[in-house]
Amino acid sequence: MQPLRIALAQTAPQLGALEANLERHRALLAEARAGGAGLVVFPELGLTGYLLQDLAAEVAMRLDDPRLATLAAETVGLSAVVSFVEESADHRLFIAAALLEDGAVHHVHRKVFLPTYGLFDERRFFAAGSLIRAVPSRLGVGVGLAVCEDFWHLAVPQLLALDGAQVLINVSSSPGRDVAAINEFGLGTATSWRTLMRAYAQMTTSYVVFVNRVGVDESISFWGGSEVIGPAGDTRFGAPLYDEGLYLVDVDLADLRRERIATPLLRDERPEIVLRQLERIVRERAGEVRDTTAEPGAEPGLDVAPAAGSAPLVRR
Repeated sequence: MQPLRIALAQTAPQLGALEANLERHRALLAEARAGGAGLVVFPELGLTGYLLQDLAAEVAMRLDDPRLATLAAETVGLSAVVSFVEESADHRLFIAAALLEDGAVHHVHRKVFLPTYGLFDERRFFAAGSLIRAVPSRLGVGVGLAVCEDFWHLAVPQLLALDGAQVLINVSSSPGRDVAAINEFGLGTATSWRTLMRAYAQMTTSYVVFVNRVGVDESISFWGGSEVIGPAGDTRFGAPLYDEGLYLVDVDLADLRRERIATPLLRDERPEIVLRQLERIVRERAGEVRDTTAEPGAEPGLDVAPAAGSAPLVRR
C-alpha cells in the first residue's frame, strides 16, 4: 500500500464570508495537490466561520448547491474534507462535514452532538444529526468523519471503527480555554484533545486526523494544534498552536494492518453485548421495565423514591 500524504489545512475562516472562504479552499486544494497530497482536511465550519448565530441561514448550502459542486470539482484525483452549514430540504440547518472525492460529494456527516453549555450555544441554531457511518474511500481504506464535540462521546469513534473506518477524521473549531502553566502544553483544551486523540487511535487501532482552526470570531480565539496520530497512539505530526498554515504529513497505511494483527482489539469487541445492555438501559429509563439501579419504591422511569409520608407522584 502506497504512503499517503495528508494536508492539514489549519485555517482562520472569515466569519460569514462564504465566497471568500470558498476561494481560500480552492487555493489551498491547489497548493496541497502541488505538494503531492492525497487527502486534504479543513476545520469545522471552515467555509463559514464558527460563531454564526443568526448568520447561519444566510450562509447555508443545500447538497445540490452549485457552489459546493464547484468546490467538489477541484478534487479530481484527490480526497478532501470540508465543513459548512448544510440546509436540508425541510429547511433544518446542520453543521456538516463532507468528504469530496474525484469531483463529487462522496459522503456527508451531520454533527450529532451539539454542545450547549459554557460558551457554546449550538442547539439554539442547529439541528442534530442522527447517523454515524463509515464510508469506503478512494484512499483504499474506510474513512469515518466526526465534527468536534462528536469526539467527546465515546460511542462515536468506536462505532466508526466497528463500521469499517481505518482513518478517523475529526474537524474542529475548538476555542482555547484553561490557560495555565500546569498543563502539558500550557493550554488545558489542547491537553484534553491530545489525550482523547491518542486514546481513540490506540483503542480503535486507527489513524486519527484532527484539524482545528485558528483565528478569532468576535472575542473567541481558536488554538489550532492539528494532529495526526498513528494506530498505536503515537504522534506522527503536531501543528503549532495558533499559527495558520497548510501542513503536509506522510503516513504509511500499511501500519494499520500491522497494528490490527498485532493488537486485535476491534476483532475482540462484543457489540452484541453492548447492544443488549443499551437496550436494557433505554427500557429502564423509559419506565418500561424495572430499573435495576433504582431505589425501592421509585416510580417507573425514576431512580429516587419519594420521602416517606409524601403524597404519591402524579405522572402526566
